[in-house]
Amino acid sequence: MGMKDKKRNQRRVLARRTAAPRSGEGKDFLPLEGGPGKRLRKQQEPEEPENTATVLYIGHIPHGFYEEQMQGFFSQFGTVKRLRIARNRKTGKSKHYGFIEFENPDVAKVVADEINNYLLFEHALQIALVPPEKVHPKLWKGVRRGFIPVDRVAIERKRLNKDRTIDEHKRMVEGIVKRDEKRRKRIKAAGIDYECPDLVGSIQPEAKKIKFDQD
Repeated sequence: MGMKDKKRNQRRVLARRTAAPRSGEGKDFLPLEGGPGKRLRKQQEPEEPENTATVLYIGHIPHGFYEEQMQGFFSQFGTVKRLRIARNRKTGKSKHYGFIEFENPDVAKVVADEINNYLLFEHALQIALVPPEKVHPKLWKGVRRGFIPVDRVAIERKRLNKDRTIDEHKRMVEGIVKRDEKRRKRIKAAGIDYECPDLVGSIQPEAKKIKFDQD
């Protein structure tokens, strides 16, 4: 191939590159400005519902972090309306979870986002918003009165020391005797050679009838 043929081929290649695209070509590309590209619009994202929750659930509450301490700690974020810690009815000990209510829902949202998993006394606090429709109507019942533990010892002492009639005392003694007999049978069935002492006062004398002389 001579020089003339090479130059002729180069001109053909350049002519093809600079030529306009054929019909049907380039349809997969959109112009940078104007044209069909204006029709493509971003899908509008759904708006988040307005936050109205003011009650927070607090879990993993450590010992020593009680009502007074919680009031002082959470008051730095905003006004605390009410709070309570779940406690055992018999002992009054904390069950390590509770609820707190703020006046402003925005403050409650900030506390739920920022204080969740906050390390306090080697316990990671678990905090979550409680929707208004899930707040129990009796959640804050008696919260102003505070927790008053029930004195079970005093109740049992009063029950045992109350005055009984003769029939009530007789039924009580019969129950004690029956339990003692069952205990003796279990000891004997276990192969233990032991003689249980007799119960003191198990045999009660019958009430004597008093006769009055007739004048």
